[in-house]
Amino acid sequence: MTHPLIPQIIDLATPVAEDLGLEIVGAVFHTNQRPPVLRVDIRNPQQDTGLNDCERMSRALEATLDAANIIPDTYVLEISSPGISRQLISEREFISFKGFTVIVSTAESYEGQQEWKGQLIRRDDTAIYLNQKGRAIAIPRSLITRVQLDESR
Repeated sequence: MTHPLIPQIIDLATPVAEDLGLEIVGAVFHTNQRPPVLRVDIRNPQQDTGLNDCERMSRALEATLDAANIIPDTYVLEISSPGISRQLISEREFISFKGFTVIVSTAESYEGQQEWKGQLIRRDDTAIYLNQKGRAIAIPRSLITRVQLDESR
């Protein structure tokens, strides 16, 4: 379950990231740890996300979060990059990685296959759409167990 502060944190973090030429991929607040850990995943759309991007985002977001004072207690801010082996889950990720090569796994065989590879076109309520060599494929979401970026690119 998503922590109730996550939407506010993303609202604060998004303009900070944009000012640095970065994108917010997601955020998780691990309150079961002491001190709690707020992890914000970023992506550099221009190049591979590096340590420098994480450091710049950490400094800028820390100041913004401190000024907003929405997290009352001590916490650890962790900025990371999801990496290329990332599993796609959120709507934002499906939008951000449109056009990237993905691997879709299904629980059972669909049209004779359990694994599909192609460029991500989009996702809607019923299916995930891939481009396979110019042909659009619709894979029912009810069968899908996993969608991840292709690491072999």
